[in-house]
Amino acid sequence: MTYPWNLLVYLAAGLGGGLLALRTGIPAAPLAGALLGAGLVSMSGRLEIAQWPSGTRTLLEIAIGTVIGTGLTSATVLELGRLWRPALLITFTLVATGLVVGLWSSRLLGIDPLVSLLGAAPGGISGMSLVGAEYGVGAAVAALHAVRLITVLLVLPLIVRLVLPAGGAPPGG
Repeated sequence: MTYPWNLLVYLAAGLGGGLLALRTGIPAAPLAGALLGAGLVSMSGRLEIAQWPSGTRTLLEIAIGTVIGTGLTSATVLELGRLWRPALLITFTLVATGLVVGLWSSRLLGIDPLVSLLGAAPGGISGMSLVGAEYGVGAAVAALHAVRLITVLLVLPLIVRLVLPAGGAPPGG
């Protein structure tokens, strides 16, 4: 298949997967669905690996950064004034845990330390996959984060419903 048609098939698979996942109602479903849709096409081996036009990755990084940035408002800054201590504690704990789990996984399971460290890092699938791509391990990092993300998106809402009462406030609080 020629180059532009190859990309159109990947885009269609990603769009179809994202739209299909959107119907599930789980958070970040379009991202996970697009990843699975395009990934399944890629893993089928029927198409060549997608070769995106020069600058595409940069444009996508800018788009992702813009989407995330638009969620930061003055109310977010005010909220951070109240939440800076938990934010530091959570960030430090997640980074330290990611380092320990990543290094432990690398040694225990014999995988590339770079893949295991980036795969265990507390970032989102898009950000960590882009970082992984910079080091040439983007697909492996994306796979680890996809498993983590899908598991968290399916399990955590159930745990929240079990732990928190219907009003959303913690018990006794």
